[in-house]
Amino acid sequence: MEKEIEIRTAEGTADGFLYTPEGSGPWPGVIQLTDIHGLRPVARDLAKRIAAKGYVVLLPNVFYRTGKAPLPDFQFKPGDEKSMARFRELAGPLTADAMESDGAAYVDFLAKQAGVSAGAMGVVGYCFTAAMAMRTAAARPGRIGVLAGFHGGRLFTDDPASPHKILPRIKVRLYFGHATDDHSMPKEAIEKFEHALGAWGGKFESETYQGAHHGWTQPDMPAYNEPQAERAFEKLVEVFDAVLK
Repeated sequence: MEKEIEIRTAEGTADGFLYTPEGSGPWPGVIQLTDIHGLRPVARDLAKRIAAKGYVVLLPNVFYRTGKAPLPDFQFKPGDEKSMARFRELAGPLTADAMESDGAAYVDFLAKQAGVSAGAMGVVGYCFTAAMAMRTAAARPGRIGVLAGFHGGRLFTDDPASPHKILPRIKVRLYFGHATDDHSMPKEAIEKFEHALGAWGGKFESETYQGAHHGWTQPDMPAYNEPQAERAFEKLVEVFDAVLK
């Protein structure tokens, strides 16, 4: 069951969709955060697949500050200046503080929906929203129980606001699936991130999907790798089920 929704945040109103399984419930809640290409048919299809596994899925338009979905409103071309400018316009407002504030609002909204159980929730992010998933878990440690990130970018950097710096505030199970030869998360950064995860001391998994490049989970992207995308989906369901059911 798909329903259009609006979520009040500290900075406005985010549009999006809510997906509820068939049956009587209640079910655990899951927040699905899109990649930079936004809320589009493949994201909605993924939300339906997750819901079919027994979850109420919230799919927000993370770019609501720029406009309503669908965003972006043209076909991106790698290296094209128009595309890069649009990327910056979309991602720019999503500062570390904004990600955390929005993530908290999404958790609070989902918790109030009919059919959502009172237990722990999950959150998953793709590309740059893997970091947003981490900040959501840090913002609502009492409700988020597990988070996953796929081909996440810039999870370990020299920036004082690097996502790995908030690990001490995260108290949930973590799973990260990395891409091969990813300029936004190169091998050296993955190694440093995994070292930080080890020092963090919580339960986590981090692996690189061989032959799968940045964006491999998205069917409408040139890097789409169906066998590895299916493995990523099964792993997502596995880690969610282990914690939330």
